Amino acid sequence: MAQNTVEDSPKTPVTLLGLGAMGTALARAWLAAGHPLTVWNRTAARAGALAPAGAAVAATPAEAVAASRLVVVCLLDDASVDEALAGADLADKDLVNLVTSTPGEARARAAWAERRGARYLDGGIMAVPPMIGVPAAGPYVFYSGSAALFEEHRAALGAPAGARYVGADAGFAALHDVALLSAMYGMFAGVAHAFALIREEPVAPGELAPLLGSWITAMSGSIASTAEQLESGDYTGGVVSTLAMQVAGQGTLLRTAEEQGVSAELLAPYLRLMERRLEAGGGEEDLTGVVDLLRR
Repeated sequence: MAQNTVEDSPKTPVTLLGLGAMGTALARAWLAAGHPLTVWNRTAARAGALAPAGAAVAATPAEAVAASRLVVVCLLDDASVDEALAGADLADKDLVNLVTSTPGEARARAAWAERRGARYLDGGIMAVPPMIGVPAAGPYVFYSGSAALFEEHRAALGAPAGARYVGADAGFAALHDVALLSAMYGMFAGVAHAFALIREEPVAPGELAPLLGSWITAMSGSIASTAEQLESGDYTGGVVSTLAMQVAGQGTLLRTAEEQGVSAELLAPYLRLMERRLEAGGGEEDLTGVVDLLRR
């Protein structure tokens, strides 16, 4: 008799609390992958809509938690987790919290779960709902906390999106999540300023867009060199354009914004940090020293 393959093995049952846009996308991905799924949502109609696809609908969070060992939470915020799980028995459960949080909140939630007899993983979702369940779109989730929990449920956790374990410290998933999101918003700020500069000119945004995209992609190579300099402690290695040169060119950016009637409020804080680093003697460095100025 042939042995069962991994594909033939029974799929891990999953309980999911929270069916907003992201929760619903996760639910549909687990159902499509063949995982028995129990769902609960404060607005019952959202849970009921998944019943035709095969989801079991629980009337209460406690009922949903009781249905599966693996319990995934995708609620609005940390306070919502307290409220939803207040009456649930978490003993011997594997709790995965996908609520966006700070590292400190994640560590506190891990301790909270441990006191209630549960193993715990915190997660940071690096995707928007349409990417979930679409491997080609590149979605993934950072996980941190119980390594044993992660290894046992790796296949189930990886069904909606790639699963990346970043450490036993429960706060690390949130830390990685927020670090990447912070970089994203910094990029958005630069893009917003760039579009503002051309807003009143006969330059179509659609013409500038591919130029912006390719330029940002080209400049993203500096991320690796920044990491290398931070690890080595030598901020002058491999410098192409020194801090002194870049500060000397700041005036052009600011004068252009003034001419175009555009506020420099998105650029000015970073430019001031560059000036401070130059004043501290970092003229021959790259921009890496700004990182140290941000630490308090």
